[in-house]
Amino acid sequence: MTLFSSSARTPLRKEENNLGTIYRRKDSKNYWIKYSKNGKPYYEATKSDKLSVAEKLLKLREGEIQQGKLPGIVFERVKFEDLIKDLLLDYRVNQKRSVARAERSARYLLEEFEGMKAVEVNTTRIKELIEKRKAQGFSNGSINRELAALKRAFNLAIRCTPPKVSVVPYIPMLKENNVRKGFVEYEEFAALRDALPFYLKPVLTFGYFTGWRRGEILGLRWNQVNLREGIVRLEPGETKNDEGRTVYLEPELWEMMKDLHKNRRLDCQNVFHLNGNDLSDFRKSWKKACIKIGRPGLLFHDLRRSGVRNMVRAGIPERVCMAISGHKTRSVFDRYNIVSQEDLKEAARKRQAFTDVQAEQLRFGYGSPFEEKKVINLRSATG
Repeated sequence: MTLFSSSARTPLRKEENNLGTIYRRKDSKNYWIKYSKNGKPYYEATKSDKLSVAEKLLKLREGEIQQGKLPGIVFERVKFEDLIKDLLLDYRVNQKRSVARAERSARYLLEEFEGMKAVEVNTTRIKELIEKRKAQGFSNGSINRELAALKRAFNLAIRCTPPKVSVVPYIPMLKENNVRKGFVEYEEFAALRDALPFYLKPVLTFGYFTGWRRGEILGLRWNQVNLREGIVRLEPGETKNDEGRTVYLEPELWEMMKDLHKNRRLDCQNVFHLNGNDLSDFRKSWKKACIKIGRPGLLFHDLRRSGVRNMVRAGIPERVCMAISGHKTRSVFDRYNIVSQEDLKEAARKRQAFTDVQAEQLRFGYGSPFEEKKVINLRSATG
């Protein structure tokens, strides 16, 4: 380390391992340090007029360089906005379907951290953000989506070449209790179909029978439909999990699709549309119809859960159900296959019938043709 005076800039002290320099600028009473890595010089203000502070900072930087690390000043110059730009660029380059959600999270994060350096966004500031969001009425799920975007931004930054951050701050995630248990029974489906506008009736029907995602249904085009064979195909890359799938239409759905094709607009390739325009947001019409049938708060996504359960009830093997609905993992599939109140009532009826069989066996004993026949009849009543 070499120390220079502010005027002549001649060394006042030298050491054998001369990696850096401490000096003062003419217009400043505070010390500056100079060091280099791979031939590139770095100049850094210590923001102090104490020599001991400058020596400590220079030793820190020299230690980072000797360990093969980038000096900390590189990371201190990175703005939080740079991380967000890289995050959104990653979503666009990889053509992720959740880019709209990422952009929404980015706006919220910039409202909180814009103008700050990336190194200033630490766990304490993040917890303050969580507390603020809760006070604003955000759900844990909504806050977690925002935190997930923040975590993704830091992970991308540390994997850059060269890295833009030295560490990823600890980002606590909130516990979510948002597993919905809503189902659409057939009578509710029929009532909802009557209450919806004409252009949403086929959307509802397709969703109820297939359990497909809302985006997959609204994005369906006629070149994906084979009415001769009664088949609808989604190619790889057109689904959330990027896996293609084929669905054979059951008669009621097949007839509906034939009728839609017969009356289709030649200037529109979408199967489901409104006067040739894409269907993107029908929340108002959906909410109004749900209130009309006495099911306020019902979500379109509840059709997906109902479709899965109906297939299971119909005796369709679970792997086939997953192939139709597009579920990739069993954990998600099991989460949707939740029992309803009617399922629980049916279980109670079957359990009582089985208890009746046991009581009859105890009452009449075993071996008598009459009692045995009666037991068999009781068993058949349990299904």
